[in-house]
Amino acid sequence: MGKKVLITGFDPFGTDKVNPALEAVKQLDGIKADNVEIVAQEVPTVFHKSIEVVVEAIEKHEPDVVICVGQAGGRTQVTPERIAINVDDARIPDNQRNQPIDEAIYEDGPAAYWTTLPVKRMVHEMKKAGIPAAVSNTAGTFVCNHLFYGVMHYLQKSAPQIRGGFIHIPFIPEQTVENGAPSLNLDDIVRGLQTAAIIAANETEDIREIGGTTH
Repeated sequence: MGKKVLITGFDPFGTDKVNPALEAVKQLDGIKADNVEIVAQEVPTVFHKSIEVVVEAIEKHEPDVVICVGQAGGRTQVTPERIAINVDDARIPDNQRNQPIDEAIYEDGPAAYWTTLPVKRMVHEMKKAGIPAAVSNTAGTFVCNHLFYGVMHYLQKSAPQIRGGFIHIPFIPEQTVENGAPSLNLDDIVRGLQTAAIIAANETEDIREIGGTTH
């Protein structure tokens, strides 16, 4: 019996007209490869509502693995996240004008949740496929980290058999025409996410290799 991966992508936010996370996961929806089926879900870039939408999708699809995907403008690599922290500290408002500052996501939650995905193995395989990739140790304090934390909180309490995590991706080239920020083309992002999803579904154990940072 095959494995199922639920992969989610945010809608555009701030001044962006496009969100590469959503564009990438739409291309992955329905893909079957290496005994893995991928289903995609669009997520609003809204505090709390984003968690509700993904929890509903988890309960509907009953996946083996959940991977939430978000844009991290300025990054140069596809970056699986190691940890989600229990704080909202929004630099800009979300898409419903919420802007929580220094607030706990869940008052009764722990300070942080570790991903339950084999992030170093995912990075290793993406690099092998020619995709720039690295482990990230901060998912920020906006809706990306909020959703990552909320999904891990739900899984720990209600569905501990499901593994979960988050991947940040760079801008795509059309977003960087004016600002000169780094970008990665959408095809490479899609290929990287598909590789990561298949590894996450088929491999529960991570590998030990250097992937840390000094800052």
